[in-house]
Amino acid sequence: MGLQFAAARAVSAVSTWGLKHVFHRPAANFPGKIALYADPRVIADLAPRLQKGSVCVVGTNGKTTVTNLLADALETAGQRVVCNRTGANLDSGVATALLHAKQADWGVFESDELWLAKTLPQLQATYVVLLNLFRDQLDRMGEISRIQDSIVGALAQSPNTVLLYNADDPLCAAIADRAEVRTVGFGIDEDMGLPQNTVADAQMCQKCSGMFEYEYRQYGQLGSYRCPSCGFARPALDYAVQDVRLQADGLSFALRGPGPEEADRGDAQKVRAPFNGAYMVYNLAAVGAAADLLGCPPPALQRAIDAFDPQNGRLQTFDLDGRRVLLNLAKNPTGFNQNLKIVAQDPGRKVVAFFINDKVADGCDVSWLWDIDFEELCASGELAVLAGGLRGRDMQVRLKYAGIQADVVADADDLLARIDVLPRDVNAYLIANYTALPGLQDALNRRAREGSASGAAGASAPQLRQPCVRAEDARASGHPGDSDADASGAAGEAPLVIAHLYPDLLNLYGDGGNVKVLERRARERGIPVEVRRVNHGEHVDLAGGDLGFLGGGPDREQRLASVELMRMRDDLKAYVEAGGVMLAICGGYQILGYEWLLGDEVVKGLGIVDMTTERPGTSADRLIDNIVLRSPSVEAPIVGYENHAGRTHLGAGVQPFGEVVSSAGHGNNDDDRLDGVRYKNVIGTYLHGPLLAKNPGVADDVLARALDRRALRV
Repeated sequence: MGLQFAAARAVSAVSTWGLKHVFHRPAANFPGKIALYADPRVIADLAPRLQKGSVCVVGTNGKTTVTNLLADALETAGQRVVCNRTGANLDSGVATALLHAKQADWGVFESDELWLAKTLPQLQATYVVLLNLFRDQLDRMGEISRIQDSIVGALAQSPNTVLLYNADDPLCAAIADRAEVRTVGFGIDEDMGLPQNTVADAQMCQKCSGMFEYEYRQYGQLGSYRCPSCGFARPALDYAVQDVRLQADGLSFALRGPGPEEADRGDAQKVRAPFNGAYMVYNLAAVGAAADLLGCPPPALQRAIDAFDPQNGRLQTFDLDGRRVLLNLAKNPTGFNQNLKIVAQDPGRKVVAFFINDKVADGCDVSWLWDIDFEELCASGELAVLAGGLRGRDMQVRLKYAGIQADVVADADDLLARIDVLPRDVNAYLIANYTALPGLQDALNRRAREGSASGAAGASAPQLRQPCVRAEDARASGHPGDSDADASGAAGEAPLVIAHLYPDLLNLYGDGGNVKVLERRARERGIPVEVRRVNHGEHVDLAGGDLGFLGGGPDREQRLASVELMRMRDDLKAYVEAGGVMLAICGGYQILGYEWLLGDEVVKGLGIVDMTTERPGTSADRLIDNIVLRSPSVEAPIVGYENHAGRTHLGAGVQPFGEVVSSAGHGNNDDDRLDGVRYKNVIGTYLHGPLLAKNPGVADDVLARALDRRALRV
């Protein structure tokens, strides 16, 4: 600790004073950021202040809640704790917390998954708590394998760290399998019997690329899994959750840890909490296991849970003139789906508001909205739905195709004014992503202090209604449980047949939303539709179909899908040459060509279209941006978002889907300013996610071609 460290402390102190007393801003990040410029080893220099050690909490969902609860439990047990409680989870946030602290017993730090590689080598934490891994901010994070590699690399530079991980998550278990540190697994040792959502983030074994089989699944990819090909399976649980009770007013379970003998289990620790949701069982299990490892007695943990009153917008409850308002963060499909289950469990009338921004901290790509099962709200009783934030209209469109009518609000104050007009027995649920959350929280705090909402008298009340009340609307929304067997028209009209090929593998960017759009737009015109989901291992008779859809997927899933497609190559080629309509997005588009690259491996494609795909550099060298095309297919410009590592080159005379006319965006590659392909009735494009929702003219062009195909087929 020399001059650099002294300079780091000095600039940190000055910036902290200025932020708090001059600018009246929280000093959670900036002091640590400039201190790291002065002394890049400042975290290592300050780590000895933590006399017993430290804990880093990482994972896609639940980091802030688990970090704060664990810190609370330790403090309740009489320990001195340093913690970055506000969620400032980069190395600058950890440095700031240490700079502001005196000597302590434990440090408990939330860490961004990719930034653990910067923090852990300096901190040399006693424990890393790994909660879960889900798709999140794909334009910033990339594929989950990148995050896994980063965490494994961080652990390699801290060999004495113990990894406490969620063994129910095969993506976390894969990290534990690779990491050369001591590991401790926790999980839920029984089936909670929960309904499943459409999309899961891990269908395949990362050791052999076999498909997982599940004894039971809790949600997402979490559960009791096994790969029948290589035997990789959920490890034995060191900490096992049992006797789970999920009720509208709270949850409870028993947590059993290791006993005196390694093969035995100790006495069960009873945990109860006034929270809801299966994901909170996992969060509390992680806290309970970590607290036990740190020597925190069970009574202190329970007292901390009983007193837990989050003030950071995560599961924060407000009482506004007798109305219960729940504010929570959701930033990816899995987290959003769990929030929807909380809403659906409320048997009374309710109002739900979704606020979505697309700033850098959120991820600029909002295609993930189409991987959320908003259709579940159709069975949640009478409710009003509102949408806000920078991408409030994108949310409104997504809800429309789920069969749910939503009104767009201007801002948080407009939202609260409208809610205030509703009867007091109508509970409110406000769900927001990263940068949208603070504005909502500020407005709620201000409203709680000031009383009745200003201007509420002139506000229009949102309409409480039963969504998706008509069967045809429910079918159009793609609601889970709707049957396609009754899709024929009243007069016996043959249905338009859409083959959704391998949605269990090619589901990375909300591309399946395009099928929802096609289905609903057809039904609104009185056209009967039958959607045939063709999953891995299944076969479809393309000769009896009118429209095929291929989405994009991660490398491993795309490879398996291509193997399946190669088995039906002749049928696919005959279908296309006979005028069959196909829409292929991202990875599905690449597979149509002669070859594409999987890392350094050249993979043979279907060869239906004269094109090839290469990949320069690594998967991190991606073409990511908003994009606008001009295409002869439609009069209006085609808008979308691209995020792909492949560079596709069309053969001589092959027509692109469109020409890139925006200053942003690339298209097929770095050079020719063209995107996609148009061959017969095939459209391939890198504009992923809700392409057709943003471009209804393209959707109707595809439908018209499919209807022509049906007329010839029947």
